[in-house]
Amino acid sequence: MRLAPVPALREIRLYLAHPGSGLRRLLEPDDGDEGEAEPQPPYWAYAWAGGAVLARYVLDRPSIVAGKRVLDLGAGSGLVGIAAAKAGARAVIAAEIDRNGVVALRLNAEANGVAIEICEGDVTAGPPPAVELVLAGDIFYAQDVGQRMMPFLERCLAAGIDVLVGDPGRAWLPRSRLCLLGEYQVPDVGGNGGGEPKPSAVFALVAEPG
Repeated sequence: MRLAPVPALREIRLYLAHPGSGLRRLLEPDDGDEGEAEPQPPYWAYAWAGGAVLARYVLDRPSIVAGKRVLDLGAGSGLVGIAAAKAGARAVIAAEIDRNGVVALRLNAEANGVAIEICEGDVTAGPPPAVELVLAGDIFYAQDVGQRMMPFLERCLAAGIDVLVGDPGRAWLPRSRLCLLGEYQVPDVGGNGGGEPKPSAVFALVAEPG
């Protein structure tokens, strides 16, 4: 992994994948691992568009997070949480289920000189943590993932917690529940869109009518 500035977010540096990083081995179980859970793809090794646009939005509008306790949901590399910390959040909790992602989170937070509390495990199974804002980048990349996330986000809204979503317009976005707040051109360097800038947006999740 190489520590490098994030495209469109030069204020933040992350340990990112490159052709010689050998991350392919994380997708191939070791001998003797039969019966163990399959390793998670290394999402944490890339700056995805939804996280990038959410991080850019927060850095450009620090009042959104200033003085607040913030949850970075499905944190991956920690890009969004790092942006929130740099923008003046009182505390940042980063939720990540992948053990390699947790290590990457710690390294990236340290490289950017910010303090982030890492919650290792599935926070969506329980009640919302004691935060005032949830930042959710790229959580609707697959239908089943989005369906698992929504009940938790509903509980957050019911508890008076604001929820912001960053996404480049994937098919599984719950569009009827989203209010557009801002749009940027950012690279989706995580594999789907190469390195070319593409429109990505930040939305507020709103309660279901009625």
